[in-house]
Amino acid sequence: MFEIGKKGAPEAGPRPESSPARTDPSPPRSTSSAPVSREAAVIGPSIHIDGDVRGEEDLLIEGEVSGTVNLKNNSLTIGPQGKVRADVYAHSIYVDGYLEGDAYGSERVNVRKSATVKGNITSPRVSLEDGAKFKGAIEMDPQAGQNVINRGAQQQQPPRTAPQQPPQTQAAAPKPVVQPAKPESPSVVKTGAVS
Repeated sequence: MFEIGKKGAPEAGPRPESSPARTDPSPPRSTSSAPVSREAAVIGPSIHIDGDVRGEEDLLIEGEVSGTVNLKNNSLTIGPQGKVRADVYAHSIYVDGYLEGDAYGSERVNVRKSATVKGNITSPRVSLEDGAKFKGAIEMDPQAGQNVINRGAQQQQPPRTAPQQPPQTQAAAPKPVVQPAKPESPSVVKTGAVS
């Protein structure tokens, strides 16, 4: 009935093949409706940046940034320890910490309850959680998203200076046509003498 193998273990038929080891390093996917977050670059709590920050990936700021932050196609998160004194341009902006400057979100701006924001917000969708501190103005407009992209692009380009040309080579502007003035009707002038 059972055959005993060389090591003394009974064999009950063919052994099932072991499944190959899983080599996929990605974590199992959640079935919840929460959005899947991508890996983000991090500016840590001990980092201080003075200047312009631009990038093509999501960014989490836990340190201090002064200047401008431009992530036109990505999200920006200002963490609970983050302090940003800058105008920020991003697809989505999430504020948990401190922001002093204008926020331009082409998709949304979310100010969470632990946040303090001093500046204007422009985005098609804006949410302020109960308890958040906010001082500024909010502009919610479907066109605001396109305006954000345009403003962010203008911030990235250096100011253009027109090449100077000598006055002789410039085309003369056409002279305006001047209409002759209409003669006024003669007026009667009375003198002080009456006869």
